[in-house]
Formats: sequence, structure tokens, C-alpha cells
Amino acid sequence: QVQLVESGGGLVQPGGSLRLSCVASGSIFTINDMGWHRQAPGKQRELVATITSDGRTNYADSVKGRFTISRDNAKNTVYLQMNNLKPEDTAVYYCNADVYAVVIGRLHQWGQGTQVTVSS
Repeated sequence: QVQLVESGGGLVQPGGSLRLSCVASGSIFTINDMGWHRQAPGKQRELVATITSDGRTNYADSVKGRFTISRDNAKNTVYLQMNNLKPEDTAVYYCNADVYAVVIGRLHQWGQGTQVTVSS
């Protein structure tokens, strides 16, 4: 009933930029917190950034000053603007949302992931 679809991943050179998007669709009543996680090969999934429904943001130390999370509530979409990308940013990026779905109730939904590769 609720689906998160990500886009914007790809191959970029070090120092480059990329913008990820994730749109939520389905029988959604309310979307609360939204966020991005990433998982690099051989490593555990880690939190990258979160944003509340009223726009308060938090970032992992490793991305502060380089990444910006934002959302468009009218479009049920969360974005991750990634600047000055580094090879260590290479990972599968997953969006997630704390959702109150119609009938089902509260869900913590994850997207399918989008690959970001930073390499020269």
C-alpha cells in the first residue's frame, strides 16, 4: 500500500554532485520523519541524514557541510543533495519514511535503494 521509489543514483567523479530523490506513494495519511541511509560493500547500513515533518534536519558527521536533505510535503518527496562527493561515499543509498498509512497504520517503509558510485 505504501511504496518509496528512489532515483538519481549513478556514477560521478570525486568532487562532483548528485541529487537523489525519493517519492512516497500509496494509501498515505501522514508522513512523519524521512531520511536516508547508506550501505557500502562489506559495511553495515548507516544513517546519513534525517528530516522531520516540519523541516528539522540531522546529519552524520561524515557528510555535514556536503550533503543537504530536504523535502517537499506536497509531493511526498525527500531529496538528498550530495556535493563534493568522495570515494568513501560510494554505497547503496536507501530512503525511508515513518508513515501513517490508511487502514494499515504506522509503518517504517524503506525504498529499494539506489547505487551511488564515486570514482575517477
